Amino acid sequence: MGAGHSDGQMRLGVFVQAAGHHVAGWRHPDAIPGGPDIALMRHIAATAERGKFDMFFLADNFATGYAEHPSSIGKFEPLTLLSVLSAHTTHLGLAATASTTYSEPYHVARAFASLDHLSGGRSAWNVVTSSYPKNGKVFGREHPSHADRYAIADEFVEACLQLWDSWDDDAFVMDKERGTFVRPGSLHVPDFHGQYFTVTGGLNLPRCPQGHPVIIQAGSSAPGQALAARTAEVVFTAQNSLDDARDFYRRLKSQLAQHGRREDELKIMPGFMPIIGRDEAEARALFAELNRTLDMKQANTVLSDRLGTDMSGFDLDGPVPDLPESDHLKSRARLLLDTARREGLTLRDLCYRVAAARGHLMVVGSAGQVADTMEQWFREGAADGFNLMPPFFPGQFDAFVDQVVPILQERGLVRRAYEGTTLRDNLGLARPASRHAAVMDSAAE
Repeated sequence: MGAGHSDGQMRLGVFVQAAGHHVAGWRHPDAIPGGPDIALMRHIAATAERGKFDMFFLADNFATGYAEHPSSIGKFEPLTLLSVLSAHTTHLGLAATASTTYSEPYHVARAFASLDHLSGGRSAWNVVTSSYPKNGKVFGREHPSHADRYAIADEFVEACLQLWDSWDDDAFVMDKERGTFVRPGSLHVPDFHGQYFTVTGGLNLPRCPQGHPVIIQAGSSAPGQALAARTAEVVFTAQNSLDDARDFYRRLKSQLAQHGRREDELKIMPGFMPIIGRDEAEARALFAELNRTLDMKQANTVLSDRLGTDMSGFDLDGPVPDLPESDHLKSRARLLLDTARREGLTLRDLCYRVAAARGHLMVVGSAGQVADTMEQWFREGAADGFNLMPPFFPGQFDAFVDQVVPILQERGLVRRAYEGTTLRDNLGLARPASRHAAVMDSAAE
């Protein structure tokens, strides 16, 4: 059993991009083109729950244009969509991205707490700093530097944690006979004064069923890892080498002790794109078909975004050029350039890789080969699970649940039944006590 796998169970999320993760995925005959399609979203959620997945995961973005990834152009606002899906699911975790750079703590804390109540304790917040400078244009703001964005994020998360502890767990007694709606002394108004945010008002709804929503963090840079070690309970990372993934896993887990945390209090779930065929030859033919229909202008936009440099003027069939360090997606740009150097990729090769999995792990093969790779990464201490990135929906996600999940269940790596009703139950995470409860318990001793 790998490090941190206290129960031997692999965690699974589905990273939902309606038009598929491959830039040309929406064009495949087995794909529903995507866009704001609630029927497709309900199908994916039902399929994930049938496969006993932990969570349904939504990214988000602001700035768009014709040449963007198709999944970023027509999409629902994440929390609105998850609120609807909460009524059509019973165990599946509902995870949404919200930016710490272009939001306010009170709004984010209130929205995710509401989703936690609506879903009976299944919400999760993916904390992002909004890496791309073009995001700032939507809000008419100058995009902060990488260092400033993480300083802002650190304050933002702390403010939300204080807001989620505004009320004691037993505050809302609603005693009709005594005329007591909330117990006196049960409100703890945050008094937060930071460099970027000030919060001096309490949240106006009861404490969450989960204590607070599960916190996900997606940054892999040094500041991102530091933030994750302090606050995250799930980390979504991009790794495509087993050795690099093991190193990242060890380095991040080793930082937990300095914050008084155990290794099993943080689940590391790399992104993973399986391209599944009845055998490897069929899977490779599918990947080749997707690449043949690729819009290279869209693919170049996705690559340029990840590298932080406009790549349109470079020779696609030449080597990947030396580039200045990006100030937005530092870890992703470094990962992609390291991969290109290690494997001797041309710029076109790298463009195809990024158009598919954007630097995440990709396996092209049979269901058994996909399961073998997942098992190896899990058992060798490179991952606690995976955030699945199907090249298109619903066909390839259905194939994973119908063909790969039974293999993993047979090997004892994936549950056959949910352990509980909340996302924390199913991830094996404890419900956090209120910071005020701890103070009151100490005072009573």
